[in-house]
Amino acid sequence: MHVLDPTAEANPTPVSRAPRLDSLHHRSIGLLSNGKASVAPLFDHLESLLRQEWKAREVLRLTKGNYSAPAEPDLIRALARCHLIFTGVGD
Repeated sequence: MHVLDPTAEANPTPVSRAPRLDSLHHRSIGLLSNGKASVAPLFDHLESLLRQEWKAREVLRLTKGNYSAPAEPDLIRALARCHLIFTGVGD
């Protein structure tokens, strides 16, 4: 039998946070779905808010090919042009 230890490292490598946006006005915003149905109504509402209240320049909605796998490289490349990305899990 092989026992796995799920505890974190005692001294994880420090990382810095991404700079915060001062506003969402006229920004490109990505919405990345895991592909489950329950995230669609949330993203519909969020997209409406982003367009109407925040005057988003672009809302890019993409869906991963497999909900349990990382996003595909082409999705990451497409989202790289966004100022902000929301991810949604429809469970």
